[in-house]
Amino acid sequence: MEEKKRINQLKTSAPLVRKIGILIHIVVWSIPLSIPFFFTGGNEFIVTPDFFLRTFIVVVSFACVFYCNYLYLIKHFLTNQRVARFILSNLLLMIMVTIAVHLIMQLLPPPDHVPGRPMDEQGIFQLSGFLLRNLFMYSIVVILSVAIRMTASWFEMEGIRKDLEKNRAEAELKNLKSQLNPHFLFNTLNNIYSLIAISPEQAQETIHELSRLLRYVLYESSQTLVSVGKEMDFVRNYIELMRIRLAKNVNLQTEIDLENEDVLIAPLLFITLIENAFKHGISNNKPSFIHIRITQKERELYCLIENSYFPKDRQDKSGSGIGLPNLEKRLSLIYPGMYSFQYGKEENQYRSILTISLPAL
Repeated sequence: MEEKKRINQLKTSAPLVRKIGILIHIVVWSIPLSIPFFFTGGNEFIVTPDFFLRTFIVVVSFACVFYCNYLYLIKHFLTNQRVARFILSNLLLMIMVTIAVHLIMQLLPPPDHVPGRPMDEQGIFQLSGFLLRNLFMYSIVVILSVAIRMTASWFEMEGIRKDLEKNRAEAELKNLKSQLNPHFLFNTLNNIYSLIAISPEQAQETIHELSRLLRYVLYESSQTLVSVGKEMDFVRNYIELMRIRLAKNVNLQTEIDLENEDVLIAPLLFITLIENAFKHGISNNKPSFIHIRITQKERELYCLIENSYFPKDRQDKSGSGIGLPNLEKRLSLIYPGMYSFQYGKEENQYRSILTISLPAL
């Protein structure tokens, strides 16, 4: 649905962009035609129809050279690294346009004669100067057309690259979330399985609590962003679900402090860390602890989880080991350059620290 909406937006905006581009070209080429009128007035200079016609012919010749390059030569020769043909084609184009302009000028009334110089000498001087001046100006026009076309192509390619990168990131993020949901369910079912042997009644109640959690995982977490308040309700429910099976030797402490529950965050960012704490931080016969602290102030979200460390042996198949790599990849896709994530063993305990700088909406 989102992809279809994005395509419709591009289709709607494309004609408008083209119209704006055409308008810009018209305005740009109108500038050299209007310049003489800014200097006319009094007895100094007057724009005559003959002078304006000559100016119009010159501007049209510049436009001809520009658009031959902009629309055809650059695309078919220069971008295909056929530089020699591009240069040769431009030389032929400039010579042809120069000759055409000269012949057209000959059909117009001659300009004022320069006093003190013979007409033949003045004609040769004007012709050679006319040719050299036009070739030089056309060369500048060619350089400008190359610069403008290459810049436009670069922006176009950069836009395509960013769209492809965004689509790839979104597809990868969806794939990671599809891995996360079964992973969460698998770990929770393992906890319920162990609870059945201890208290079947509590196991039934736990299944009811699990249905509430799954409703969030299946529906709320499908959103790109959720409120931090809803996410913390999910975290609290999960912790209470896990608390049922804890032995008396486990010290579980939680602190959740939110300044603004309406702040939006990506869903299911903390469940992996909390799962790991319950998986590796609990011992059935030794004193153990799990301390969870999550705070949100202004645009900063902070999570600190500390637990005793009792690593599982290789025969323990609970979980699949994808949790932390999955979380790190999600963070890099959703909050690039806006998060800090450290985790590891420190002496006889395990610590995870996640800090996220949330973007302003």
